[in-house]
Parts: sequence; C-alpha cells; structure tokens
Amino acid sequence: MGKRYLIDSNTLIEFTGRLLPERIYSEISNIIDSDFNISFINKIEVLGHSTGDKAWQNFVAQANIFKVDDEIINKTIEIRKSYKIKIPDAIVAATAVVNDLILITRNIEDFKKIPGLKAENPWEWKLQG
Repeated sequence: MGKRYLIDSNTLIEFTGRLLPERIYSEISNIIDSDFNISFINKIEVLGHSTGDKAWQNFVAQANIFKVDDEIINKTIEIRKSYKIKIPDAIVAATAVVNDLILITRNIEDFKKIPGLKAENPWEWKLQG
C-alpha cells in the first residue's frame, strides 16, 4: 500500500472552502476519495465550529475516524511531556505516529519537532502539471 494520510482540521476547512490551489485541491480530493482519515479531535474541531452544519456532518461521516485508545493516549502523554504543544495537536500527532500516517497540515511549525511524525504542508507540495 502507498502513502497513507491523516488530514488535519485546517486542511479540511481549506479543502471544503475551495481555498487551495486547484492542483493541491485535486490531490487532496484523490486522497479523500481513496483513504479519508481524520482523528476524532478533527471531527470535534470541524463540527464544533459555528460553521459545522449538515453538509459538514455528511462530509465528515465519509471519513475513517481514528478514535482514542491506550496507545494514542500514551503517545499523547509522551508528546505533551516532551514538547510545548496544545493537547488537541498532541492527540492528532500521536494518532498519526501510532498509525503510521502522514499528517497533512498547514501548521508544520506546531508539529516539526515531534520525532516519528511525518507531516506535510499541502501548500508546499510540488505537483506536476
């Protein structure tokens, strides 16, 4: 199997708002169509926002939502003890690390110091075309 991704809330919002350049939008669309993964925290962040309407609910319902388990909890604790990072970001990072997923996020700065975490900023992707 090829690369697998976890899509962060900021990227989901930019994707659904069509705020991404067309080639990046198309690439994320392909990822969503083939293996749409988010953390339960991303679901809370997106649907808990004032814009989290029925269309958002339907969109998020298509995702494979990684729930919290002991392994993610322990990795989150390890990350929080070692790095100054918000709890939701630590949970997202732990989810990606534990499940060997590449985190797609615009907030690379928040995550770059975490060992074992692979993160990509879609705005920096060099795509053909």
